[in-house]
Amino acid sequence: MATHTDVLDGLDVLIVGAGPTGLALAVDLARRGTHALVVERADALFPGARGKGIQPRTLEVLDDLGVLDAIWAGGGRYPVGMIWQDGRRQGEHRMFDETEATEAEPYAGLAWMVPQWRTQQILFARLEELGGSVTFGRELVGLAQDADGVTASFASGAPVRARHVVAADGGRSAVRRALGIGMTGETVDPAPALVADIRVTGLDRDNWHIFPPTDGADSEGVKGVTGSLAICPLPHTEDFQLVSSFADPSAEPDLSLEGIRKLVATRTHLAPDDVTEVRWASEFRPRAAMADRFRQGRVFLAGDAAHVHSPAGGQGLNTSVQDAYNLGWKLAAVLREEAPAALLDSYEEERLPVAAQMLGLSTGIHRGELRRGVATQQLGLGYRGSSLAVETRDGLPEEALHAGDRAPDGTRAGTHLFDAFRGPHWTLLTVGTDTEVPDLPGIRTVRFPAYEAYGTGVFLVRPDGYVGWAGTTAKGLTEYARRAGAVGHRAG
Repeated sequence: MATHTDVLDGLDVLIVGAGPTGLALAVDLARRGTHALVVERADALFPGARGKGIQPRTLEVLDDLGVLDAIWAGGGRYPVGMIWQDGRRQGEHRMFDETEATEAEPYAGLAWMVPQWRTQQILFARLEELGGSVTFGRELVGLAQDADGVTASFASGAPVRARHVVAADGGRSAVRRALGIGMTGETVDPAPALVADIRVTGLDRDNWHIFPPTDGADSEGVKGVTGSLAICPLPHTEDFQLVSSFADPSAEPDLSLEGIRKLVATRTHLAPDDVTEVRWASEFRPRAAMADRFRQGRVFLAGDAAHVHSPAGGQGLNTSVQDAYNLGWKLAAVLREEAPAALLDSYEEERLPVAAQMLGLSTGIHRGELRRGVATQQLGLGYRGSSLAVETRDGLPEEALHAGDRAPDGTRAGTHLFDAFRGPHWTLLTVGTDTEVPDLPGIRTVRFPAYEAYGTGVFLVRPDGYVGWAGTTAKGLTEYARRAGAVGHRAG
């Protein structure tokens, strides 16, 4: 592990922030041989379980990044909710609409719970395995761009020079502020909320325990309707995550052990001493906000630095990791001069609309207007309108697979598509056709029998698992591949 006294110059990419976004991006760049460094203001990785839900599409991303086995081992299925009132169980509450996995969507219906601190540890271990590193204790205080790169200055230690910088430093992003990029949004709930990792006795670990609002005095002594409280067991730990809302916008949640004991005792049948430990706690006011742009020159915004969600529906961490997954292959291709610099314009083009859609979804779930259903799984998100999505077939029905859509999984004749896609490469896939295709350097060619999830045709699958180009023949494919960085494109 690097220390803050190290001076690292001539970097390809400086990533500011060692949360899930920054670490996922660093892993993706490291496996592509791109020289990147993660710097983190804190002295260690984030300690809380805050973003604990891993959605099906993100499971596919983590599979490609080489950490899915560790994610399986470190997590578990969401427990069934249990409603409590007056110390008695009132019945089960299903948090998610049930959907079934299919051959094309093998993780559909599976929301996997992993404490955020463990997800970060897993990504950090993978980064070190690939030769990458994180420099802790580095607080960014300034940025200066020129035609060739970006110089980042810090509260202590020498400046760092990189060709590109990625802000993955959260909702209060120092990088975004240094750039002067605005954040536009709304307050989802004017009252505060509290999230804490606690240890508690008197509750089983088989249910997500839900205590709805009641009439009476809150822990602060305010009379009226109290906020809700939920206590969820975290897999493979002794911890529970407590999430509590407050009805009074002027409330100031007490994050101390005694304050949380009083809160739990007021809103549940548990005694104060049943809360034995508070391991981490934070207050927040749910809001939805998005940066006015995701790029300024050589600097990119990703994750919470670009969009801040209500935690309802578990979209924040997942949208953030997928920002990184979209950006990583594009940065690497341009830095290796395999793609023109214009490829980087597609990051904001593709991710800003997705972030806006997920912000609306999170807000709707928070307000009880939408259910946690198929949309929260993020399997249906895509980039059909992107300049990188080239569909050459005419007359396709809306429900058919188009360029820009997520490439489905499937197995035929011993070929498993997700195995074929896994890795930093592009994949040239023919489905149900013997048409000739070019042998392009660096692109894996896979021939697959007719399959209803694809129909028939020729598909060039991007490194992030989306169909970039689709046709009935390979006409025009090579030109697209060069423009998009699938094959070598030397600048000039």
